[in-house]
Amino acid sequence: MSTATAAPVDRLLYTPEEAAEALAIGRSTLYELMAEGVLKYIKLGRSRRIRRTDLEHYVASLAPIAH
Repeated sequence: MSTATAAPVDRLLYTPEEAAEALAIGRSTLYELMAEGVLKYIKLGRSRRIRRTDLEHYVASLAPIAH
């Protein structure tokens, strides 16, 4: 018997929990970034969502540490 698994969906919007997982950071750290205005988000009703493009821009803005 074979079970087919669906390919992962390329999301346009992420919940804060999903965004934290995608960035490999803690949920509270993600909420701090949102509160400080470092990471943009949108509100849909009472829910917050982070656009994929905003996650990409945030990562692109991170400066590597020079040794």
